[in-house]
Amino acid sequence: MKRGRPNIRNIIISELIEILKNSRTPLTTSNITTSISKKLNKKISWNTIQKYINELLNQEKINYIILPHSKNINRNGLTVYSLKSH
Repeated sequence: MKRGRPNIRNIIISELIEILKNSRTPLTTSNITTSISKKLNKKISWNTIQKYINELLNQEKINYIILPHSKNINRNGLTVYSLKSH
């Protein structure tokens, strides 16, 4: 039996999946970071959340959508993420 604190990686990934599951709209990395930081009452880095998002993308558990830029036609805008429906 493993003792001690739960692994922060597992906590963040489970919270990330839960937030995406409960959201009706796709979320940005910043939205997810803010939600997880509030829920854990701990400052979580944007880069940390992006690392776990990339990991879930590689495992094909979440989808991403690149939105068009609001002002420049030939540029990409924000990237939003949603849970992959099975």
